[in-house]
Amino acid sequence: MKRVLIVGAGKGGSALLKILHDSDQLTVAAVIDHNPGAEGLQIAERLGIETGSEWLDYIHKQIDIVIEATGSELVFEQIREARPAETVVIPGSVAYITSELLEEKENLLSKLKDQTNNQNLILNSIHDGMVVIDRNANITFLNQSGEKILAKKRKDVVGKHVHSVIPASGLPLLLTTKTKEVNKKLVLENGRKVITTRIPLIGSDNTLIGAYAVFKDITEIVGLAEEITDLKEVKTMLEAIIHSSDEAISVVDENGNGLMINPAYTRITGLKESDIVGKPATVDISEGESMHLKVLQTRRAVRGVRMKVGPLKKEVLVNVAPVIVDGKLKGSVGVLHDVSEIQLLTTELKRARQIIRNLEAKYTFADITGDSQELTLALEQARVGAKTPATVLLRGESGTGKELFAHAIHNESNRRHNKFIRVNCAAIAESQLESELFGYEDGAFVGAKQGGKKGYFEEAHNGSIFLDEIGDLTLPMQAKLLRVLQEKEIVRIGGTKPVIVDVRVIAATNVNLEKAIMQKTFREDLYYRLNRLPIYIPPLRERKGDLVPLTNHLIQKLNEDYGRNVRSIDEEAFLKLQDYDWPGNVRELENVIGRAMIFMEHQEEVIKKSHLPALTTLYDQQKEEAIWLGGSLQEAVDEYEKGLLADAFKTHDFNKTQTAKALGISIRNLYYKLDKYNLNKENLQGYS
Repeated sequence: MKRVLIVGAGKGGSALLKILHDSDQLTVAAVIDHNPGAEGLQIAERLGIETGSEWLDYIHKQIDIVIEATGSELVFEQIREARPAETVVIPGSVAYITSELLEEKENLLSKLKDQTNNQNLILNSIHDGMVVIDRNANITFLNQSGEKILAKKRKDVVGKHVHSVIPASGLPLLLTTKTKEVNKKLVLENGRKVITTRIPLIGSDNTLIGAYAVFKDITEIVGLAEEITDLKEVKTMLEAIIHSSDEAISVVDENGNGLMINPAYTRITGLKESDIVGKPATVDISEGESMHLKVLQTRRAVRGVRMKVGPLKKEVLVNVAPVIVDGKLKGSVGVLHDVSEIQLLTTELKRARQIIRNLEAKYTFADITGDSQELTLALEQARVGAKTPATVLLRGESGTGKELFAHAIHNESNRRHNKFIRVNCAAIAESQLESELFGYEDGAFVGAKQGGKKGYFEEAHNGSIFLDEIGDLTLPMQAKLLRVLQEKEIVRIGGTKPVIVDVRVIAATNVNLEKAIMQKTFREDLYYRLNRLPIYIPPLRERKGDLVPLTNHLIQKLNEDYGRNVRSIDEEAFLKLQDYDWPGNVRELENVIGRAMIFMEHQEEVIKKSHLPALTTLYDQQKEEAIWLGGSLQEAVDEYEKGLLADAFKTHDFNKTQTAKALGISIRNLYYKLDKYNLNKENLQGYS
């Protein structure tokens, strides 16, 4: 049974919850909404269904389908980025339409059930007998009057061939002729003579379903049958739903021919129903390819495709989703958005982004790919650190994913609902960095904004601030940062009054801070303030066991970015990746996979060795004169690390705490490395 997560507990989410709760193929795992008083949350609690306020807490709990019912494009995109690859995400606009359609379907089914009950009541109340057979001439129905006329009980005849019950019946002949017979005389086995009218049962697709006979009077029964089989009411209700929507909607059948459009579609495109209905899906396109046909071919939804439609070449963004009923493709539904309206919103968004930084942490620990022992240790330390207010220092080479860890630590902490400010200390000019970090008062300097400006530390109050490349700070800036960490207050440029700030600092560097302290380029007191919880993120060469999941993850990510359908990498190409030491780490791996996909033919689905670029580094090119004595780079690194650990361990009289502190690593990391190289007091006594 498929597990469904409903995000949004308003009208659409509530309707979907009521409908899906009774499904025997889907089960609602949880209902999410930021508003604790939302109708859908109250319904879910009454039904014993789990509720919550954050969809991120549930999306990785074996969720098969996520229905985004908030109607927010931003929420949809966030869910789509965060979801596991196998999870299906249904957009809000389609979810809303679907909820309306499903609700109307339930109403129709209820009415049909009532009509069926009324039919049985009527058929059993009339004085005329009635018998129905299926396409195999087996009796499927006999009313009460028919029981009296035939002198047989319904339970004794249903399922039997009609000739075994009425030997002279002409109903089986209708299965061949499909021709109605009116007022025919018939003598039954019990001697009774009846006037019967026989009518074949023809389905809406002109296929034979069976036949029925009415003994004596058929006027009322024919009228009732015509009323039951009349589908005009269903069609009218469906059209009313589509036509009432403010979204421009077009519907095509499984062959790509137009079925329906609504007035909003006509307003945007200038095309009427006569221009679309019954015509190929390409008839409305001025520039671009038909997304309806693409969806019908791939059975996959497409979103945000830009094209021009109609005689005026109106520029629109198109979202199209397949309509699948009982596993069969029945057509597709498209929703068009006027680009001119979107451009106005985009302009406002860009203007806002120029004023306000991105205050949300995008990634969680679930987004960090790999299960090697080295990465697992770093993740465990990060999870522990996230639960404390301590300053975290992320250490590792460039491209190892330090910013990913910073996002995840913030999202795992109790500050996750507050701001997350990112600052690259190396990317901001020294003359601007102080004003950016600490803000300034009105008139503090020439060109200062009227009224002053908050700095990043004030913006991050009650949240987190990520200081990347902190090793590149100048000594004066280091002194000012130290004051913030010690006093938990800042003073704006041109101001005198301290401003209290409650900020969790996450710092990151690829610089050897211990060496920088010795060279007098980094303050020792700031180092000890930052180094409360150091986390070493291993380079890719130290966790090559993660290459398989990393490569698969990057292929899926780049498929979405490039609109490709690459499925895997062959063994020969993977061996080439495995033989490389990746000085640029995961960032370099993404670059290599991306370049390979760019140079692949569009129909190719497997990355081959020939697609990969040459894996040589700048260091390789500069060391042409070097003499290689054999052995791998990893062996040399391990040997050097082993010697350094042994010397440090002996120098500190085999005290693990002091050794770990001197090396700038956690005690757990030291235990792991000592165990890795089998270093202990006994076997180091004679080590030199």
